[in-house]
This record gives sequence, C-alpha cells and structure tokens, in this order.
Amino acid sequence: MANESRPCPCDIGDRFDYGGRGQEVQVEHIKAYVCKPPASTGKAVIVIHDIFGWQLPNTRYMADMLAANGYIAICPDFFVGQEAWKLSNDWASFDDWLKTRNAGKIDKEVDVILKYLSEQCGAKKTGVIGFCWGGAAVQHLMLKNPHLKTGVSVYGVIKFFGDGFSLLHPTFFIFGEKDDFIPLEQVTLLEQKLKQNCKVDYEVKIYPGQTHGFVHRKREDINPQDKPYIEEGRKDMIKWLNKYL
Repeated sequence: MANESRPCPCDIGDRFDYGGRGQEVQVEHIKAYVCKPPASTGKAVIVIHDIFGWQLPNTRYMADMLAANGYIAICPDFFVGQEAWKLSNDWASFDDWLKTRNAGKIDKEVDVILKYLSEQCGAKKTGVIGFCWGGAAVQHLMLKNPHLKTGVSVYGVIKFFGDGFSLLHPTFFIFGEKDDFIPLEQVTLLEQKLKQNCKVDYEVKIYPGQTHGFVHRKREDINPQDKPYIEEGRKDMIKWLNKYL
C-alpha cells in the first residue's frame, strides 16, 4: 500500500527508480542537485530535503517537477556531507542523530545557495519548499531570511518548528489528516498562533486521509483513492509558488 502508516515514510517502499533530469554540482562547500527549465524565467526554488537526504529520488522528482513548471530548482545537501538517515538505522538513536542536523541552522548554506542562484543561474526571485525536516526549515527561513519571497512547508514536523510565527513572507503549509508524526491538534495550534501573529498571507491545508510523505508518492496507482490528493497537493504547491514568485 502506498499510503500505509510507517515509522517515517518519506520514501519507504515507495522509493522509485528515478535518475533525475538535472545534474549534481558543487557550490562552495555544498553539493547540490540542480534542474533547470527549458527557458529561464528568472525564478528559482530551493528544495529542502527530508531526513533521507538530498539524493532521495523522490525529492529529485519534486525538483524536476518544479523545473518543468518554469523554476530553476536546486536541492542542496543541507546535512553538508553528514550521512542521511537510513532505514537500517536504529530508531532509538534518532534523537542523537537529529541533534547534529538542526533544521534551524541552515542559514549559512542558504546564503551560499542564494548567491549561486543569483550569480550563476540568473535568478531574480527565489522561494523555498521543504519536506518533513525540510518543512521545519522552511518555517525557520520564513521568519528570518529577507531574500526569499515565499515558502511551502510540506508536512513540516511542527515539533521541530521554532517559537516564532510572525512570518516575513507568504507561506503555505501542507499536512495530511492521518499523519502519525504531526497530530491534528498541533496543526490547530499552529493555525491559532499564525492567526494571532502573522501579518502576511498564509494558508494551512489538511488533505483528507493522507499520511506523512503523501506528496512524495510516485506509485499513485497502488492506492487509487489517494491519487486525487497527491495530485492536488502538487498542484497547490505550484499554484502558491506561481502566485508569489
């Protein structure tokens, strides 16, 4: 089943054989996957990976989808050479592993990537999208980085979020109704805090029946009832970026 509950199913069992249309580059101290649209639009999106790292085919598929929609898409290694989480790892060690990979401490890398996009790729406007761990990173960046225009946080783990909710830029939050990692009461509290503190446009959307990782899914035909929500999530993501970039 493509959408059954799993420990942290950003890829598990659904990792698809996908090579990617882009290329790997070295940007100062960071490796990155870059995919460019057929014609430059001057718009770019930084794709922030989940705990499974920058080489996950599912995430590269997302970057390629963004490029097909007119964006220069770049997925840097925000773990900067440290190993991504593997399914063979012991989940009891996860908290210790996470301590050395803080979603709120990627500012230096983001600045390097923004410089590269501007100087080497001709980007004039840049947004950011992140999944799971990367979704928490998006919330952090939307609170403090003045150079990004908008963000999309896709099942960003709310317990990794910072305490601030006065976002600088329009931000779209995607959640699954049946996400074991992000209980709906946390989403409700997030909405309340945004309503109280946020002065820019934002949207929090919950997709019926969906579990963690649903937007990443490739084999939609395994669970036909999920297909409309997977497609809707991807379309909503693009629509938001189109609106603000």
